Amino acid sequence: MNVGVARESEPGESRVAVVPDTARRLVGDGVEVLVEWGAGEGAAFADGDYEDAGARLVAADELYAQADVVCKVRKPSAEEVELLRERQVLIALLQPLVDAELTRALADRGVTAFSLDSIPRVTRAQPMDALSSQSTVAGYKATILAAEHLGKFFPMLTTAAGTIPPAKVLVLGAGVAGLQAIATARRLGAVVSAFDVRPVVKEQVESLGATFLELDVEGAEGVGGYAVALAEDQHAREQELIAHHAAGSDAVITTALVPGRPAPDLITEDAVRGMRVGSVIVDLAAEAGGNCAVTEPGKTIVADGVTIVGLTNLAATMPVHASQMYSRNVQAFLGLIVAEGELRLDFEDEIVRETCVAHDGTVMREPV
Repeated sequence: MNVGVARESEPGESRVAVVPDTARRLVGDGVEVLVEWGAGEGAAFADGDYEDAGARLVAADELYAQADVVCKVRKPSAEEVELLRERQVLIALLQPLVDAELTRALADRGVTAFSLDSIPRVTRAQPMDALSSQSTVAGYKATILAAEHLGKFFPMLTTAAGTIPPAKVLVLGAGVAGLQAIATARRLGAVVSAFDVRPVVKEQVESLGATFLELDVEGAEGVGGYAVALAEDQHAREQELIAHHAAGSDAVITTALVPGRPAPDLITEDAVRGMRVGSVIVDLAAEAGGNCAVTEPGKTIVADGVTIVGLTNLAATMPVHASQMYSRNVQAFLGLIVAEGELRLDFEDEIVRETCVAHDGTVMREPV
């Protein structure tokens, strides 16, 4: 069986789906690995590294013509979809809940497509959970960006020029990205508080040394551990309380997402105006519209003296480790669908079934 590693075509995407170390392991398992020329350059993995790992370097046309399984990070372009063959397997982050057009196109091509951002949240699927691995990268980078733009020290410093108090950081959303942001901010010496509508995460927040804000709004935990959208009156109360705490914070990192829907609006324009001049908001939900009302996806702006960082795809700004983690997710998933060098798809398996978005001409997952 052949596994192809395609070069990413989306502008700004520097990650690669399979790194040389993973390629070496796959080759050792009897799988032939085809790598498109230059696929790993953005993540500092040279073509020679793949050759040393036993992979074969090929042009894009040859890869799509020969590979039984094509591995990517981001969604394929329209041109790449046309290169995919009937019964070929595609593994990537396909965002099926928001991109019905792509899923339909893949089904029409007869492609069997697996989306690693649809991995069910069950224990044995954790090594395959690319959404969590890439959120870890994004949560870390969000804190670094907050520190970069703040213009203050994060830790308390006692110097001959006096004592400098630590920065106050507020993290909204305590999923994987939020917890990583909390941990990173604490390592940098900030005083951290966090809020999530799911009270079940309180213990995790406090275990990282942060204060869990006990606000009088409480939501539910939905499928996969994600938060469920609040009722309108509860959401308004949530915004009011967040505005109060944001006003006393130096940096706010927002990470709240509801799968398949626009990101919840947590920080209103009035809340931004109420923050201190020089404060920073890093909006990790920018790609889904943003948790801040004034966020401009893909841009860093200043509004009422507050810097709002709305950069998207933060994982791609740390391509080495992001690629290594994603590559391990891919390898673990391949271990589920490949046995003795042959493709074996068992749709009775919960992970295979829930991750598949197109198969045999049928769309397997529809947008919510």
